[in-house]
Amino acid sequence: MMKIKPPKTRDDLIALLSLTEPDDLQELYDAAYAVKAENVGRVVYYRGLIEFSNYCIKDCKYCGIRKSNDEVERFDTPREDILAMARWAYENKYGSLTIQSGERQDEAFIDYVEGLVRDIKELSDGKLGLTLCVGEQTEETYRRWFEAGAHRYLLRIETSNPALYATLHPDDGHHKWQVRKACLESLRRIGYQVGTGDMIGLPGQTLGDLADDILLYRDMDIDMIGMGPYVVHHNTPIGKAVLASGMDSKEEQKRRLEMGLKMIAVTRLFYPTSTSQRRRPLQALHPLGRELGLKAGANVLMPIVTVPKFRPQYLLYDNKPCVDEVPEQCKNCISARVASVGDTIGFGQLGRFAALFPSQVKGFEPTRA
Repeated sequence: MMKIKPPKTRDDLIALLSLTEPDDLQELYDAAYAVKAENVGRVVYYRGLIEFSNYCIKDCKYCGIRKSNDEVERFDTPREDILAMARWAYENKYGSLTIQSGERQDEAFIDYVEGLVRDIKELSDGKLGLTLCVGEQTEETYRRWFEAGAHRYLLRIETSNPALYATLHPDDGHHKWQVRKACLESLRRIGYQVGTGDMIGLPGQTLGDLADDILLYRDMDIDMIGMGPYVVHHNTPIGKAVLASGMDSKEEQKRRLEMGLKMIAVTRLFYPTSTSQRRRPLQALHPLGRELGLKAGANVLMPIVTVPKFRPQYLLYDNKPCVDEVPEQCKNCISARVASVGDTIGFGQLGRFAALFPSQVKGFEPTRA
């Protein structure tokens, strides 16, 4: 059995991502879990997820709520229902909440999100942490939301490779890798805790691409890393191509799951103190995907707090777990999963913030675990 050493270079990252032998993989996961336990503790933080609208102006080729998908029944969650779910999350000691939707950039949407942020902060007396995940916006818009009370923002870069990024989006002038990167830079300037991440196992993606993703997190001083394996949506251009080519077999899904776990583990070894989210797509590929992610070094879970009747309409990919559960069921299920791996839950805590590299976070200092 090999002895896992912390990666220091791009070649080191690729070498660890290349592991395939079961004993070597188990050693990798065990090493990453040990690093997590030592640096951020065996504590899992909840960020309750409210998916409040599936209207979207973007047409990403992999996404189930892309604007061209005419199978989708579009919805906007009534404001009072969003606030009721936010109050439920606060009363159930979810220290932090993530507000997510399809992407819009019109003034009505910007005003709506700003008011929603203020209302959620007010109902929790400022105690409920708030992450926004609503896509690319202008720096002025990001600043308005930050001043309203949002302190974290999640915007997935998808890949560090601009050429690969271009294959995921239509060539319409509205889906540019450089714009996505510039948005992340704007968020950093304003003072947000910035989260990003990639999709793992994309058609045409290489181990070098994945290693470069990890290096990009370092170079951009990313605070939170959320990643997960690519999962097919049947009514998207990329999903149709993958299904037609036979590249969504059980064996291929297993490969993407394994690569997702390796990315979590290698990233944890490279960034010992990172805040790392385990993405639900792992569970879409394996019934114990969340547990495997925690054992590989992840320390954040995002229980769904979306209004139950709207969950089936917010499907970014096929076989999304938990769409038929109510929030209480989701909470109990995930709590049992966390306990099964020997971790505890940081109820009532905003979630440990541990910058990968020193950075100033203006206007907010979360409770440290």
